[in-house]
Amino acid sequence: MAELMSREGNKVEFKASVPAAEVSRAYQQVWAGLSRDVRVPGFRPGKAPKKVLEQRVGAGYVENEVRDRLLQVHYPQAARELKLSLVDAEINPATLKDGQAFDFSVKGETYPEVKLGDWKAAQLSAAAPQITDEVMERTLSDLQDRNATFESVERPAEGNDMIMIEETGEEGGSYPIYLDVAEPHVQAALSGKSKGEEVSINVPAHQHGDHEHPEHTVEVKVLDVRHKQRQELGDEFAKSLNFESMERLRTDLKSELTRRAQQEGEAARREEFIEQLVAGMETTIPKALLTRRRDAMMEEIQSDLSRQGVKWGEYESFMKEQGKLDEFMADLDKNAESRVRRDLALEQLAEDMQVSVSDQEFNQTMMALAQANELTAQQLRTQLGPEGLNSYYASIVREKALTQALAQLAPKSETPEAQPETTQAEATTPEETQAEPVSAESAPSEEAHSESGEQAQAEDTKSE
Repeated sequence: MAELMSREGNKVEFKASVPAAEVSRAYQQVWAGLSRDVRVPGFRPGKAPKKVLEQRVGAGYVENEVRDRLLQVHYPQAARELKLSLVDAEINPATLKDGQAFDFSVKGETYPEVKLGDWKAAQLSAAAPQITDEVMERTLSDLQDRNATFESVERPAEGNDMIMIEETGEEGGSYPIYLDVAEPHVQAALSGKSKGEEVSINVPAHQHGDHEHPEHTVEVKVLDVRHKQRQELGDEFAKSLNFESMERLRTDLKSELTRRAQQEGEAARREEFIEQLVAGMETTIPKALLTRRRDAMMEEIQSDLSRQGVKWGEYESFMKEQGKLDEFMADLDKNAESRVRRDLALEQLAEDMQVSVSDQEFNQTMMALAQANELTAQQLRTQLGPEGLNSYYASIVREKALTQALAQLAPKSETPEAQPETTQAEATTPEETQAEPVSAESAPSEEAHSESGEQAQAEDTKSE
């Protein structure tokens, strides 16, 4: 039996009482478990006296076990009886004694009341970018760059040449520089240089990762100048990418670009709707909810650092030295609040729309997630734990509500013409054997060359 003592805003206080009969039953269950599991020399299993068992497990063990059992059952039961959804709670148990009722009181904070604006009147402008002829041609040009070859030439470096250089000094080494994607100061230093020349590259002050690098000079020697050879567009080029003809390559490429553009448009539409939903929401967020989300995010950060071999204490000290710790913590607080607001808005949306997820839907989703992670459903459930399962269930409900809400909005107007350079669709040669994506908009990157890994290394070396 539960009784609400006080309620002020999100803060509540209530008390509950567990009947004496249930207390006695819990005691019997704990003693029975001890008698079964604890082996006492000189006694047959299940025959050791209670005093002897208590000496083996320690004073107070039984009471603690009974108290935990009772609270695990009756605390959530009392919250449901009073229709309270608690964010955080402080449980204060009274004295526990076999054969007597067990009382406990709770002080906590409930989830806030959330009021959404008229989301059905939302006007969404986001749309899929158009795949124009210009985008197609730029994508094909990107594919030509990705499949280009390089041949040595006896002339000064120019245009989109690749230059092999050797860096002098103890930490020096040889690596390629691609002039079309190199930093301006590198382009200026190496353009017009020939094989055998020694060059000084003046590197301006810059930040690389978490480190500030002052202006410095790198001494290099040009080992070779190589000209990019791009294959002409045509059936032979298409066949080199495992397509039967250039027409088939264009057709499949257009389909893939269109598919990705539609995905991008839907993602942008979803994000625009959520932003409007949050902006029109009225609520007061409990501090406990923000603190819990912030702590969870901090645990994720520390876990990520640990996987990289970095201890949080070391990283924290480094940020203090750089004067960036306060900024980091402020950003963490801001991001935690943003996530909480989004979740509250979507959860209220689901409640307003009376969205629910059946056991069958949840189990099917769990099975798909388990298979994607090469686990059994039970292994996944064990890994997630009770809180993780509840969070995952809530995320499914939020996603379902979002999908249904977007479907109820007025149909989008025809996709407006988009500037080719604004689309973020990535081109992929649609055959499975050509799975690497190609940006339709960007200039050829170092990944477009056969020695991309070496180029990345070169970029890192020059920046140090």
